[in-house]
Parts: sequence; structure tokens; C-alpha cells
Amino acid sequence: MKTSTTTAIGAQRIPARAQHSAPAATATRPPAGTPNTPGTPAKATWPHRAWYATWPALAIYATSAVLHLVLLAVMSPPGAPGVHDKLLSWDGDLYRSIAQDGYPDSFTHDATGKLVGNNLAFFPAYPALIRTVHALTGLGYGTAALAAAHLAMIAALVAVHLLVSRLYDRRTATVATVLLACAQPMAIAFLMAYSESLFLALAAATLVAAHRKAWLTAGTFALLTGLARPAAAAVAAALVAAVVLHLIRERRVTWRPLAAIALACAGTPAYLWWVGRRLHRADAWFTIQQAGWDTRWDNGSSFWHFLGYAFTEADGWVPVSTAVLLLALIVATVLAWQRGTWPPLLIYGTAILVLTLGQSNYYHSKLRLVVPALIFLIPLARALGQTRPRTMVIVLTASSLFGSWYGAYMLTRWQYAI
Repeated sequence: MKTSTTTAIGAQRIPARAQHSAPAATATRPPAGTPNTPGTPAKATWPHRAWYATWPALAIYATSAVLHLVLLAVMSPPGAPGVHDKLLSWDGDLYRSIAQDGYPDSFTHDATGKLVGNNLAFFPAYPALIRTVHALTGLGYGTAALAAAHLAMIAALVAVHLLVSRLYDRRTATVATVLLACAQPMAIAFLMAYSESLFLALAAATLVAAHRKAWLTAGTFALLTGLARPAAAAVAAALVAAVVLHLIRERRVTWRPLAAIALACAGTPAYLWWVGRRLHRADAWFTIQQAGWDTRWDNGSSFWHFLGYAFTEADGWVPVSTAVLLLALIVATVLAWQRGTWPPLLIYGTAILVLTLGQSNYYHSKLRLVVPALIFLIPLARALGQTRPRTMVIVLTASSLFGSWYGAYMLTRWQYAI
């Protein structure tokens, strides 16, 4: 990013291009997202500063929740399961059962003796949050699962808004948060009893802490992310990148950044080790995952096969739309690499995309699996942030309606799990 030449006038610095148009006594404002952003003076009380930092994310959460849930209710066929049940469907019911009954202590087989998947495939952080909400509120486990997802989504939107504000400006952050919560085709997953919202909250908090160089905080959040989903490898890679950049810049090694890396790399291996120990087999988690969902690393061959199927043989518009949207996300990620994005965010988002496309999981789940990636939203957010307000509002409204409708369709009309 190019910076303008400045000229000192007393204790202030005025951009050279403004020297002939601005009075000498006029000071430039600090960048948006810093503690002294206009509207939050240095002497403001902590509650005022906290409200100023969080209210855009809270407003976007409320708007997103209303939009998604109203469309989901309107599009549900008569006599079909209600909104509550839809948000608890598929993996959501499995997370609820883990919170309520715990994990199995053996492999699971069907009536013919064939090995099938079981709940040990699902990481423990989100079920632990469900159990905590249930214990604190007395809500049933299903309702507690939805409440936990909503609380995690609020935290995720606050963390993302803060991160993008630090990297760019407050307007870009608000646009990016709207795109994240409303416009993504499967953003409704953030409101379901799924782990996406908690994963994003922890991942974004890790990146914010790393940008602030609060290394032990970043490492702790990364550790918790590793207990939410195996895709936390992307978070660990991003934190390693942040630490390397810091050490190169400082030209000295200190223990806190290294401790952060150690913490970031501990979460997922710890759970995999626990599953292996529980079932007396080192590769137990991988065996369960493949038996239940045929999920394995295949270098993207199943994704390329899906693209060929979608554009030549697929019956219906869902496979075609999924293929087009995934290709668009790839293009947007490439654009983010070309526009000087903060390297840890680039690595995090790109790794999420690669991990999703490089595995053999179901094609109709891929749009959900990439919703926490963030990176492909940045080019559009930056472009919209520089347009006229009217243009920005029209684009955000149209894209939010499309994204919310797409997610509601997949929950009410699509016959397969997402």
C-alpha cells in the first residue's frame, strides 16, 4: 500500500496533497479501527469504547438472523419440520447427542458387521459449549445447541469486524461482515447447531490477537480452535506465519511467540490422540471418518471429478450452482493474493479452501465448509467499501437476499445433508 508524503507542522503531520487546502492547525484523524477512531476519544469509558467496537457486528447479526429465519420459515413446505428442527438437522443432531450422552467408547458396526461412522468423528469444543449453555440456562439440549451457535456467531462477527477494521478500515469491515453473515450461499450454517460459528469465532480471535502481538492469547485461541474442527491446521499455519514475520522484523527470538506456535499445534493432535487411546488404535479417528463419510485427502481429484459431472451430467441446478460458486471463490482468493492482504489471513483462508477442495467430502457440503474462510470476501469488501453508499447498499441487499434464499432452499428442498 502506497503512503503519501507528509510534512511536519509543529507536532502534527499533514498529507502533502492537502497542504494547500487544509488549515495548518487541522490534524489528520487516526486510521479507523485504532483506539482513537473518531467517536471514541481517548478519555471515553470502557463501556463506550466496547459498544463502539461491537455495535456494527451486533446489528449485522440481528439482521442476518431475522433474514435467514424468516426465509427459512416461509420456504418450509406445509407439514414439514419447523425451523427449530431444521436448524438441528443432520450433524446438528449428532452434536446435540454428544453434549447430552457423551462419546461412544468403541467402533460402531451395522447389522452386517460393516464398520460405520460414529460421533467420535466430531470434535469436542462445540459439544462442550452446548453442555455449558445447558448447565447455565436449563434449556433443553437441542435449544441449548442453537443458543450456543448464535452466541458463537455473535462472537465471530465481532472478532471479524475488529480484524478487518485493523487491517483496512471500519467501512470495509462492516461490508465484509455483511457479506460473511448474509451473502454467502451457506451462511445459514452459522445459525445451525453446527460448529462453523464457533470455529470462526476462535479463528478470528486468534488472528486479532496475533495482529496485536498478544502471542499467548493467540496461542490459546488457536489451541481451542484445534478442538473445534480439524481444519484448525489452517489457523496454526496462519499463526506460524505471523510469528515468522514478527521474528524477522524484530531480529531476535523470544519465548512467547514460540509458545504460541506450540499451543496452536497441540489442539487437534490432542483430540486425535484421545480417540486413538479410547479405541486402542492410533488411526481410529481417520478410520471412523472414512467409514462414515468417506472423507480422506485425495489431492482434489474428487473435486475435479465433481466439476466434470456438474457441467456435463448433473440433473438439476444445485450441482451446477455449487460448481460455479466454488470456482468464483477460487478466483476471489487469487485476487486477494494479488492485492497485498495480510499474509496470515491469506494463509488461513487459502488453507481452509485447499483443505475443503482437496478432500473427498460430499460436494453439497463444500460451500458450508468454506464459510469461515473469510479470504475470498476481502476483494469484494474492499471494492464495495470504495463505492457510493447507494451502490454499496444495493449490492449488499441483493447479495444478502440471494445468500439467505440459497441456504433456506438447501434446508427445505434439498434432500441430502449439507
